[in-house]
Amino acid sequence: MSAPDSHQDDVSQNITRLLRRLSDDGGEAGLTLDEIRDRLDERAYGLLILLLSIPCLVPGLYGVPQVVGIAIILLAAQMLVGRQEPWLPRWLLNLRAKGSWLKAMADFAETKLGWIDRLSRPRLRRFADGPGEKLAAVFMILATLTIVLPLTNTIPSVALALLAVGLIQRDGLFVIGGVAVTTAWVAILGAVATGLLLGAEWATRLLPG
Repeated sequence: MSAPDSHQDDVSQNITRLLRRLSDDGGEAGLTLDEIRDRLDERAYGLLILLLSIPCLVPGLYGVPQVVGIAIILLAAQMLVGRQEPWLPRWLLNLRAKGSWLKAMADFAETKLGWIDRLSRPRLRRFADGPGEKLAAVFMILATLTIVLPLTNTIPSVALALLAVGLIQRDGLFVIGGVAVTTAWVAILGAVATGLLLGAEWATRLLPG
């Protein structure tokens, strides 16, 4: 029985089916990160970033977003320079995702992420491929930089998830949505920071002397 072709960018295979296929391929033994990367091929960047962004969706979670943010920036930077296949250190590629973990991810996708498969489809591909992919990478880095701030991980993680789904499904509308969320969030943070600085300056003027 021949191995499945791992070098096709098959956008007809939605996210939940893709995760279920990884679970089925891994069985009880699971798969190494290297094996997972090989099966994802051209969509490896998008799916790896989506998987990394899921833990960051938990509000107020401190520590994990800061750690996975480094990996996301590393992956997004490689997309930006046009690297075809994600590079990760060999020790990391040799890590094995247990079969139970892959199954849990597939189950989670089927129960919680079904709306993504219902709404996403290949469209506006110029925003999700080629130069559009590089644009998505820039906003992924921008969103990830705000994750390191305490108690601010949920909204940029939503942006990351939208951007990642857009790349996985070649859906430019999702990429545009991720860009919009990132832009709005950065603008809000900038406004808050400006307000705090102006407020601090005003307060110092009221102090005696």
